[in-house]
Amino acid sequence: LASGASVESERIQVDDIMSISETASHLIDGFGTRSRAYVQIQNGCDHRCTFCTIPFGRGNSRSVPAGVVVEQIKRLVQKGYNEIVLTGVDLTSWGADLPMHPKLGNLITRVLRLVPDLNRLRISSIDSIEVDEEFLDAISTERRLMPHFHLSLQHGDDLILKRMKRRHLREDAILFCEQVRKLRPEVTFGADIIAGFPTESDKHFENSIKLVEECGLTWLHIFPYSKRDGTPAARMPQIDGRIIKSRAALLRSLGKKVRSKHLKEQIGRKHKVLMESSVLGRTEQFAEVLFASPQQEGSIIDTTISDASNSQLMIY
Repeated sequence: LASGASVESERIQVDDIMSISETASHLIDGFGTRSRAYVQIQNGCDHRCTFCTIPFGRGNSRSVPAGVVVEQIKRLVQKGYNEIVLTGVDLTSWGADLPMHPKLGNLITRVLRLVPDLNRLRISSIDSIEVDEEFLDAISTERRLMPHFHLSLQHGDDLILKRMKRRHLREDAILFCEQVRKLRPEVTFGADIIAGFPTESDKHFENSIKLVEECGLTWLHIFPYSKRDGTPAARMPQIDGRIIKSRAALLRSLGKKVRSKHLKEQIGRKHKVLMESSVLGRTEQFAEVLFASPQQEGSIIDTTISDASNSQLMIY
Protein backbone atom coordinates (compact mmCIF):
# COMPACT_ATOMS: atom_id res chain seq x y z
CA LEU A 1 0.00 0.00 0.00
CA ALA A 2 2.79 2.42 0.90
CA SER A 3 4.55 1.58 -2.36
CA GLY A 4 1.37 2.17 -4.34
CA ALA A 5 0.82 5.49 -2.59
CA SER A 6 4.37 6.52 -3.47
CA VAL A 7 3.84 5.71 -7.16
CA GLU A 8 0.58 7.64 -7.16
CA SER A 9 2.29 10.59 -5.46
CA GLU A 10 5.00 10.64 -8.13
CA ARG A 11 2.36 10.54 -10.87
CA ILE A 12 0.51 13.44 -9.29
CA GLN A 13 3.72 15.48 -9.06
CA VAL A 14 4.40 15.00 -12.78
CA ASP A 15 0.82 15.88 -13.66
CA ASP A 16 1.05 18.99 -11.52
CA ILE A 17 4.26 20.14 -13.21
CA MET A 18 2.59 19.91 -16.62
CA SER A 19 -0.57 21.72 -15.49
CA ILE A 20 0.98 24.71 -13.71
CA SER A 21 -0.54 27.84 -15.25
CA GLU A 22 -0.10 30.61 -12.70
CA THR A 23 2.17 33.54 -13.55
CA ALA A 24 5.65 33.06 -12.23
CA SER A 25 6.67 36.20 -10.37
CA HIS A 26 8.88 34.07 -8.12
CA LEU A 27 11.09 33.17 -11.10
CA ILE A 28 12.49 36.66 -11.51
CA ASP A 29 15.96 37.38 -10.23
CA GLY A 30 19.01 39.47 -11.00
CA PHE A 31 22.54 38.17 -10.86
CA GLY A 32 25.80 38.10 -12.78
CA THR A 33 28.88 40.27 -12.79
CA ARG A 34 28.93 43.81 -11.45
CA SER A 35 28.30 45.02 -15.00
CA ARG A 36 25.54 42.71 -16.21
CA ALA A 37 22.44 41.25 -14.56
CA TYR A 38 20.33 38.37 -15.82
CA VAL A 39 16.57 38.56 -15.34
CA GLN A 40 14.52 35.42 -15.89
CA ILE A 41 11.14 36.42 -17.28
CA GLN A 42 9.84 33.00 -18.33
CA ASN A 43 10.24 29.31 -17.53
CA GLY A 44 8.94 26.04 -18.92
CA CYS A 45 7.86 25.26 -22.48
CA ASP A 46 4.57 24.49 -24.26
CA HIS A 47 6.27 22.82 -27.22
CA ARG A 48 7.33 19.22 -27.57
CA CYS A 49 10.54 18.99 -29.58
CA THR A 50 11.26 15.29 -30.05
CA PHE A 51 14.76 15.44 -28.53
CA CYS A 52 13.94 17.54 -25.46
CA THR A 53 12.93 16.70 -21.89
CA ILE A 54 12.54 20.30 -20.62
CA PRO A 55 8.70 20.33 -20.57
CA PHE A 56 8.70 17.27 -18.30
CA GLY A 57 11.17 18.83 -15.88
CA ARG A 58 9.99 22.43 -15.89
CA GLY A 59 6.37 22.20 -16.98
CA ASN A 60 4.41 24.46 -19.28
CA SER A 61 5.44 28.02 -20.07
CA ARG A 62 4.91 30.55 -17.27
CA SER A 63 5.58 34.25 -17.69
CA VAL A 64 6.52 36.95 -15.21
CA PRO A 65 4.09 39.91 -15.53
CA ALA A 66 5.52 42.97 -17.26
CA GLY A 67 5.09 45.23 -14.24
CA VAL A 68 7.13 42.88 -12.06
CA VAL A 69 9.87 42.71 -14.72
CA VAL A 70 10.04 46.49 -15.05
CA GLU A 71 10.27 47.05 -11.29
CA GLN A 72 13.04 44.47 -10.92
CA ILE A 73 15.04 46.04 -13.74
CA LYS A 74 14.60 49.48 -12.19
CA ARG A 75 16.08 48.17 -8.94
CA LEU A 76 19.01 46.55 -10.74
CA VAL A 77 19.76 49.74 -12.68
CA GLN A 78 19.66 51.71 -9.43
CA LYS A 79 22.26 49.27 -8.07
CA GLY A 80 24.55 50.23 -10.93
CA TYR A 81 24.04 47.53 -13.56
CA ASN A 82 24.64 48.91 -17.05
CA GLU A 83 23.27 45.90 -18.93
CA ILE A 84 20.26 43.67 -18.36
CA VAL A 85 19.81 40.32 -20.11
CA LEU A 86 16.29 38.91 -20.40
CA THR A 87 16.36 35.12 -20.12
CA GLY A 88 13.94 32.21 -20.31
CA VAL A 89 13.61 28.62 -21.46
CA ASP A 90 11.37 29.63 -24.40
CA LEU A 91 11.76 33.39 -24.28
CA THR A 92 9.65 34.30 -27.31
CA SER A 93 6.64 32.53 -25.78
CA TRP A 94 6.62 35.15 -23.01
CA GLY A 95 3.14 36.53 -22.39
CA ALA A 96 1.08 33.72 -23.91
CA ASP A 97 -0.23 32.77 -20.45
CA LEU A 98 -0.82 36.35 -19.26
CA PRO A 99 -4.04 38.41 -19.61
CA MET A 100 -4.37 39.93 -23.12
CA HIS A 101 -1.50 37.64 -24.29
CA PRO A 102 1.17 40.33 -24.78
CA LYS A 103 4.19 39.53 -26.96
CA LEU A 104 7.87 39.78 -26.08
CA GLY A 105 8.22 42.89 -28.26
CA ASN A 106 5.71 44.67 -26.04
CA LEU A 107 7.76 43.84 -22.94
CA ILE A 108 10.99 45.03 -24.59
CA THR A 109 9.39 48.32 -25.62
CA ARG A 110 7.89 48.78 -22.18
CA VAL A 111 11.18 48.14 -20.37
CA LEU A 112 13.08 50.60 -22.57
CA ARG A 113 10.39 53.27 -22.16
CA LEU A 114 9.89 52.90 -18.41
CA VAL A 115 13.56 52.44 -17.48
CA PRO A 116 15.23 55.35 -19.32
CA ASP A 117 18.45 54.99 -17.29
CA LEU A 118 19.04 51.45 -18.57
CA ASN A 119 22.02 51.65 -20.93
CA ARG A 120 21.86 48.24 -22.56
CA LEU A 121 19.16 45.60 -22.90
CA ARG A 122 20.18 42.21 -24.26
CA ILE A 123 17.95 39.31 -25.25
CA SER A 124 19.08 35.71 -24.75
CA SER A 125 18.10 32.78 -26.99
CA ILE A 126 14.99 33.31 -29.13
CA ASP A 127 12.86 31.30 -31.53
CA SER A 128 12.90 33.43 -34.68
CA ILE A 129 9.55 32.13 -35.94
CA GLU A 130 7.85 33.75 -32.91
CA VAL A 131 9.45 37.21 -33.14
CA ASP A 132 6.65 39.79 -33.40
CA GLU A 133 6.43 43.13 -35.23
CA GLU A 134 6.95 45.24 -32.12
CA PHE A 135 10.16 43.31 -31.42
CA LEU A 136 11.34 44.04 -34.98
CA ASP A 137 10.45 47.72 -34.57
CA ALA A 138 12.56 47.87 -31.41
CA ILE A 139 15.50 46.26 -33.23
CA SER A 140 15.21 48.95 -35.90
CA THR A 141 14.74 52.02 -33.71
CA GLU A 142 16.11 51.40 -30.21
CA ARG A 143 19.88 51.62 -29.97
CA ARG A 144 19.83 50.42 -26.36
CA LEU A 145 18.62 47.01 -27.57
CA MET A 146 21.87 45.20 -28.30
CA PRO A 147 22.39 43.99 -31.91
CA HIS A 148 23.14 40.38 -31.03
CA PHE A 149 20.57 37.60 -31.12
CA HIS A 150 21.05 33.92 -30.37
CA LEU A 151 18.70 31.75 -32.41
CA SER A 152 17.34 28.34 -31.49
CA LEU A 153 17.78 26.87 -34.99
CA GLN A 154 18.92 23.30 -34.15
CA HIS A 155 19.31 22.19 -37.78
CA GLY A 156 19.51 23.32 -41.40
CA ASP A 157 17.50 20.62 -43.13
CA ASP A 158 13.71 20.76 -43.41
CA LEU A 159 13.14 17.01 -43.02
CA ILE A 160 15.25 16.87 -39.86
CA LEU A 161 13.51 19.98 -38.53
CA LYS A 162 10.19 18.21 -39.08
CA ARG A 163 11.45 15.11 -37.27
CA MET A 164 12.63 17.35 -34.44
CA LYS A 165 9.11 18.85 -34.39
CA ARG A 166 10.51 22.34 -34.78
CA ARG A 167 8.15 25.11 -35.89
CA HIS A 168 10.30 26.72 -38.59
CA LEU A 169 11.82 25.77 -41.94
CA ARG A 170 15.36 26.64 -43.04
CA GLU A 171 13.96 29.37 -45.32
CA ASP A 172 12.21 30.98 -42.34
CA ALA A 173 15.56 31.28 -40.55
CA ILE A 174 17.32 32.71 -43.60
CA LEU A 175 14.58 35.28 -44.24
CA PHE A 176 14.53 36.32 -40.57
CA CYS A 177 18.27 36.98 -40.56
CA GLU A 178 18.00 38.94 -43.81
CA GLN A 179 15.11 41.00 -42.43
CA VAL A 180 16.87 41.86 -39.18
CA ARG A 181 20.13 42.67 -40.96
CA LYS A 182 18.28 45.21 -43.12
CA LEU A 183 16.87 46.81 -39.97
CA ARG A 184 20.19 46.75 -38.10
CA PRO A 185 23.20 46.18 -40.40
CA GLU A 186 25.67 45.75 -37.52
CA VAL A 187 23.72 42.84 -36.01
CA THR A 188 25.32 39.46 -35.34
CA PHE A 189 23.60 36.12 -34.87
CA GLY A 190 24.49 33.11 -32.80
CA ALA A 191 22.74 29.74 -33.07
CA ASP A 192 22.33 26.36 -31.43
CA ILE A 193 22.89 23.51 -33.90
CA ILE A 194 22.62 19.79 -33.16
CA ALA A 195 24.96 17.41 -35.00
CA GLY A 196 24.02 13.79 -35.59
CA PHE A 197 20.28 13.87 -34.91
CA PRO A 198 18.71 10.45 -35.61
CA THR A 199 18.33 9.70 -39.37
CA GLU A 200 20.67 12.61 -40.29
CA SER A 201 22.32 11.79 -43.64
CA ASP A 202 25.39 13.43 -45.17
CA LYS A 203 23.03 15.58 -47.26
CA HIS A 204 21.02 16.63 -44.22
CA PHE A 205 24.22 17.55 -42.40
CA GLU A 206 25.49 19.52 -45.39
CA ASN A 207 22.37 21.68 -45.17
CA SER A 208 23.34 22.62 -41.61
CA ILE A 209 26.79 23.61 -42.88
CA LYS A 210 25.22 25.73 -45.64
CA LEU A 211 22.81 27.38 -43.20
CA VAL A 212 25.70 28.95 -41.28
CA GLU A 213 26.66 30.95 -44.37
CA GLU A 214 23.13 31.57 -45.62
CA CYS A 215 22.07 33.04 -42.27
CA GLY A 216 25.40 34.81 -41.77
CA LEU A 217 25.93 33.25 -38.34
CA THR A 218 28.85 34.42 -36.20
CA TRP A 219 28.60 32.52 -32.92
CA LEU A 220 27.88 28.79 -33.05
CA HIS A 221 26.91 26.59 -30.10
CA ILE A 222 27.32 23.02 -31.35
CA PHE A 223 25.73 20.09 -29.56
CA PRO A 224 26.47 16.48 -30.49
CA TYR A 225 23.11 14.70 -30.37
CA SER A 226 22.64 12.89 -27.07
CA LYS A 227 19.88 10.31 -26.67
CA ARG A 228 17.33 11.15 -23.97
CA ASP A 229 15.32 8.21 -22.70
CA GLY A 230 11.58 8.66 -23.07
CA THR A 231 11.78 11.12 -25.97
CA PRO A 232 10.42 10.34 -29.47
CA ALA A 233 13.90 10.91 -30.94
CA ALA A 234 15.27 8.09 -28.79
CA ARG A 235 13.03 5.67 -30.71
CA MET A 236 14.30 6.83 -34.12
CA PRO A 237 17.21 5.14 -35.97
CA GLN A 238 20.37 6.42 -34.26
CA ILE A 239 23.58 7.71 -35.88
CA ASP A 240 26.92 6.06 -35.09
CA GLY A 241 28.66 7.92 -32.28
CA ARG A 242 31.85 8.35 -34.30
CA ILE A 243 29.90 10.08 -37.08
CA ILE A 244 28.19 12.36 -34.56
CA LYS A 245 31.56 13.32 -33.09
CA SER A 246 33.04 13.99 -36.54
CA ARG A 247 30.12 16.16 -37.66
CA ALA A 248 30.18 18.15 -34.43
CA ALA A 249 33.90 18.76 -34.92
CA LEU A 250 33.31 20.02 -38.47
CA LEU A 251 30.65 22.45 -37.25
CA ARG A 252 32.87 23.67 -34.41
CA SER A 253 35.71 24.24 -36.88
CA LEU A 254 33.35 26.26 -39.06
CA GLY A 255 32.25 28.17 -35.96
CA LYS A 256 35.83 29.19 -35.23
CA LYS A 257 36.23 30.33 -38.84
CA VAL A 258 33.14 32.57 -38.93
CA ARG A 259 33.92 34.00 -35.48
CA SER A 260 37.48 34.86 -36.53
CA LYS A 261 36.18 36.52 -39.70
CA HIS A 262 33.82 38.74 -37.69
CA LEU A 263 36.55 39.70 -35.23
CA LYS A 264 39.04 40.62 -37.96
CA GLU A 265 36.39 42.83 -39.57
CA GLN A 266 36.13 44.88 -36.36
CA ILE A 267 39.73 46.18 -36.52
CA GLY A 268 39.61 49.96 -36.83
CA ARG A 269 35.90 50.14 -35.98
CA LYS A 270 34.44 52.00 -33.02
CA HIS A 271 32.59 50.12 -30.30
CA LYS A 272 31.00 50.74 -26.92
CA VAL A 273 32.53 48.11 -24.66
CA LEU A 274 30.96 47.07 -21.35
CA MET A 275 33.75 46.21 -18.91
CA GLU A 276 33.22 42.87 -17.16
CA SER A 277 36.53 43.18 -15.30
CA SER A 278 39.38 45.69 -15.28
CA VAL A 279 40.76 44.38 -18.60
CA LEU A 280 37.98 42.34 -20.25
CA GLY A 281 34.79 43.66 -21.79
CA ARG A 282 32.12 42.94 -24.40
CA THR A 283 31.05 44.82 -27.50
CA GLU A 284 27.42 45.44 -28.39
CA GLN A 285 27.60 42.20 -30.42
CA PHE A 286 29.04 40.35 -27.38
CA ALA A 287 32.56 39.93 -28.77
CA GLU A 288 35.18 39.74 -26.02
CA VAL A 289 37.63 42.65 -25.83
CA LEU A 290 41.01 42.58 -24.06
CA PHE A 291 42.40 45.94 -22.89
CA ALA A 292 46.13 46.54 -22.45
CA SER A 293 45.49 49.02 -19.63
CA PRO A 294 43.00 48.68 -16.74
CA GLN A 295 39.52 50.24 -17.01
CA GLN A 296 36.75 50.71 -14.46
CA GLU A 297 34.76 47.50 -14.05
CA GLY A 298 31.12 47.99 -15.01
CA SER A 299 31.76 51.09 -17.11
CA ILE A 300 31.02 51.48 -20.82
CA ILE A 301 34.07 52.55 -22.82
CA ASP A 302 33.94 54.22 -26.24
CA THR A 303 36.92 52.84 -28.10
CA THR A 304 38.39 51.81 -31.44
CA ILE A 305 39.48 48.20 -31.95
CA SER A 306 43.26 47.90 -32.37
CA ASP A 307 43.66 44.24 -33.32
CA ALA A 308 42.02 40.82 -33.19
CA SER A 309 42.98 37.22 -32.53
CA ASN A 310 40.84 34.24 -33.49
CA SER A 311 38.90 34.52 -30.24
CA GLN A 312 38.90 38.14 -29.03
CA LEU A 313 39.37 41.79 -29.90
CA MET A 314 42.21 43.86 -28.49
CA ILE A 315 42.75 47.46 -27.41
CA TYR A 316 46.36 48.66 -27.13
